[in-house]
Amino acid sequence: MGTVGPSCTGESGMTEFNKDPHVDHGGPGYPRPQLVRAEWLSLNGRWDFALDLKGTWRPADVPWDCAIEVPFAPETVRSGIGMHDPFRACWYRRTFVPPPLARGQRLLLHFGAVDYGATIWLQGVRVGQHEGGYTPFVLDVTEFVNGEIPHELVVRAEDDPTDLAKPRGKQDWQAEPHGIWYPRTTGIWQTVWLERVPTPRIARLSWTPSLERWEIDLDVAIDGEPDDTLRLDVTLEAGGVVLADDRYNVHSGEVHRRIGFSDPGIDDSRNTLLWSPERPTLIAAQLTLRDGRGQIVDTVESYTALRSIAVQGDRLVLNGRPYPLRMVLDQGYWADSGQTAPDDGALRHDVELAKAMGFNGVRKHQKIEDPRYLYWADHLGLLVWEEMPSAYRFTRTSIQRVLRDWNDALDRDSSHPCIITWVPFNESWGVPNLPDVEAERDYVQALYHLTRTVDPTRPVIGNDGWESVATDVIGIHDYDPSPERILRRYGADGEQPRLLARERPGGRMLLLGEQAGANRPIVLSEFGGISYAPNPRGTWGYTRAGSPAELADSYERLLDAVRRIDLFSGFCYTQFTDTYQEANGLLYMDRTPKIPIERIRTATQGPRG
Repeated sequence: MGTVGPSCTGESGMTEFNKDPHVDHGGPGYPRPQLVRAEWLSLNGRWDFALDLKGTWRPADVPWDCAIEVPFAPETVRSGIGMHDPFRACWYRRTFVPPPLARGQRLLLHFGAVDYGATIWLQGVRVGQHEGGYTPFVLDVTEFVNGEIPHELVVRAEDDPTDLAKPRGKQDWQAEPHGIWYPRTTGIWQTVWLERVPTPRIARLSWTPSLERWEIDLDVAIDGEPDDTLRLDVTLEAGGVVLADDRYNVHSGEVHRRIGFSDPGIDDSRNTLLWSPERPTLIAAQLTLRDGRGQIVDTVESYTALRSIAVQGDRLVLNGRPYPLRMVLDQGYWADSGQTAPDDGALRHDVELAKAMGFNGVRKHQKIEDPRYLYWADHLGLLVWEEMPSAYRFTRTSIQRVLRDWNDALDRDSSHPCIITWVPFNESWGVPNLPDVEAERDYVQALYHLTRTVDPTRPVIGNDGWESVATDVIGIHDYDPSPERILRRYGADGEQPRLLARERPGGRMLLLGEQAGANRPIVLSEFGGISYAPNPRGTWGYTRAGSPAELADSYERLLDAVRRIDLFSGFCYTQFTDTYQEANGLLYMDRTPKIPIERIRTATQGPRG
């Protein structure tokens, strides 16, 4: 059975219904921060657990010989299991007491993320299933509850550790992590929660800002029987000023409205309402659904922001002004808890650390991050590139999985103002023969155009790093440790097409096909990777520093060179923290700085940054 922690006995507990959405009851904060209701029940905590090594058990076969701390994956220390050996499936069980349901109310069971396939039983009845390891799903379990008595919830998670045709990001397929790949994540790894909702109810909403029109588009979907007597009240407020207080009719279960503001016209006045890392102004929203008699049916809280991101020639522009990106690559792992943050405070702390080090953005690498991270990036002011975790085979199955999971990610996250770029592919992972196989190029182009269709308001990088076949921004990965060579390579030749055709970092062409003559922003989206560890044995990095002082000196010289290259619209340094054996972080994995934060900040921004 491999290495199993000390918690392999005991029973799961029960949690009382929570009436404060902002209180953390065993989980990483309110799980759906842009559609908040007052009442919810976190099911995080102690669950019964069993490892199904070959994935062959049925519910009656499960021995329930362990206990696990949800939402931490069984591969992690925090889970209480610490399983290192590969296994095919695992089982979870706990009891909960459903809240009382008034006439017309429904009970929804939410899962933030379960890797990779999940099947759910309630009171012995199979109530649903889901496939996709990084995105949420919800089940209406109203018909399966029977009063305010303990109910048994069982979850089976299946995750073939060797399957390379599923989106797995940095999760290793070998028994032990190697190179740039990390321990696997199996099963529940984000919050499980219950929500009592009315019928009808506000089921989905999205926000789309438009600086050109000085307005915000609102799209709302109402679940329940069609009722054209319903009305939706929307109040928007920022800085104590009410920007909108409107009422809209609901037609066919939907509301689509453009909410216009009074444009002050003067930049200084406009800037007070615009969202940016330097001034992350958010617009608080309250949405109230009323019936034909004017009675309140449902109320939710949300937020949005006025913010634009666009490409103008060879520059990225934020809110209509050129905006150099200073980003850091962030894998989003913790030593004892894997891809799951230890708590909500840890997510906030990561955002604060990135800003303290002088970065204005992060590239979340090969991970669809917990929405709570995006919440803190929205509130504290940090730009985010969102990147699809890669599959590593090019098959019909992998294509179908990536398309489905990427659509789910776009749907979940498109209203977050912090996200400024979508990245469907990284370094040709999952499409290893792009220069030679037309079908693979078609695949990248299709996902690029799909993303642009779903969200035309943000740039899309079809394949970050090299071999671009469809992109709004050219991302280059170049780990040359020499500042002098980096300067010569990218700083001496102002003619972009000739430079891009000539240079081949990593031995790869930067542009393919019709992209070769294009003039667009260039971001050095991976570089550096300078490794330092007090005990370097078993660690890895692109280059190695022998001491913190040497790391500081190398970082300063490299950043000085990169900041001086006018060709670049920005950069992304590798990386934020050490991640297991990959010791090229500016911080250790416990988030302790290797060199003083102030020195990192000065090098990142420049002496007068």
